[in-house]
Amino acid sequence: MKIAVTETKNVAPLPDDWSALDAAAVETIRHANVEHHVTLMRQAAARDVQAIGFGELFTGPYFASIEHDGFRHFAECTETGPTVTRLTAVARELGMVVVAPVYERHASGRFFNTAVVINAAGARLGQYRKLHIPHGKNEQGSFWEGHYYERGAPELAPLFPVFDTEVGRIGVAICYDRHFEGVMRSLARGGAQLVFAPAVTFGAKSEHYWEREFEVDAMRHNLFIAGSNRLGAEPPFDSHYFGKSYTAGPHGRAEADRSVERLVITDVDFADLTRNPAGWSLQTDQRPDVYLP
Repeated sequence: MKIAVTETKNVAPLPDDWSALDAAAVETIRHANVEHHVTLMRQAAARDVQAIGFGELFTGPYFASIEHDGFRHFAECTETGPTVTRLTAVARELGMVVVAPVYERHASGRFFNTAVVINAAGARLGQYRKLHIPHGKNEQGSFWEGHYYERGAPELAPLFPVFDTEVGRIGVAICYDRHFEGVMRSLARGGAQLVFAPAVTFGAKSEHYWEREFEVDAMRHNLFIAGSNRLGAEPPFDSHYFGKSYTAGPHGRAEADRSVERLVITDVDFADLTRNPAGWSLQTDQRPDVYLP
C-alpha cells in the first residue's frame, strides 16, 4: 500500500501590515493552501497513494511565530468548516484517506490544534487534538502556541482515538506530542497500525530528535509512523523548516519516493507488523508491573 505525507509550506503571500489580517484576507490565504493540497492529493492519487497526511496547521503560515489575534480567523469548525467540506468531497472523488490538521474553533468557543481524519468514502471519522503545547523559542524562532490554543480536552473526545479506515487503523500525533513516550505507546495499545505525525519543526535540537524518534518508536511499539514537516521559510517569519519528512516501520526507515515535488511517498506493508526476525517480542516481554509510574 502506498501512503504519502506532504512536505510543503504556506503558498499564499501575507499582508505587509498585520492590521490587514482580517477574515477576508485569511480566507484568501486558506483557500490558496487548501487548493495547493488538493493538487497534491491528485498527484498522489495518480501514483496510487491510498492515504495522505498533511502538515500541521496546513491552511496557512505557522502563525505561532508571533502573537497576533488576527490569526484567530484561521480557526474553523472541524465538522462543517470550509476546509473539511472541501476535503471530504475530494477524498470521496479520489477514494483516498486524508489526515488534515487545522486550527479548530470548537462550538464552545475554545481553540485547539486538531487533525481531522476523513475516510476514502469522504466521511469525517473524527479528530485528534494536540495534547502537548510548546510555548517558547529556540535559536531559529519562536513558538508561542499557548497564545492560540489549548491542550486536547478529555471531556470533549477521547485523547488517543484510533480510526478504522479502508487502509487500516490510523492514529495521529501532532508535532510536540512526538517527544513524549506515552503518546505512541497509547496509540499502539489502542490498535493503531499507522500513525500520521504532522509537524512544524525547526532548530538544531529538533532536527536531531526528528531524525531518530520515529524510527525508535516504530520499532519499540511495532507500528508505522509517517512524519510530515514543512520545508523552507515563510517570510516575514525567520524560521527555516528543514523538511526531512519520512516514514518509519518496525524494521526501520522506509524507502521514500520523492519524485513528486512536495510529496514523500512510501510503500507500507502491514504484514511487517507480524514479522519478527529477532525472535523476541517487546510487547510480550514487557514488565509494566515493575516500572515506576
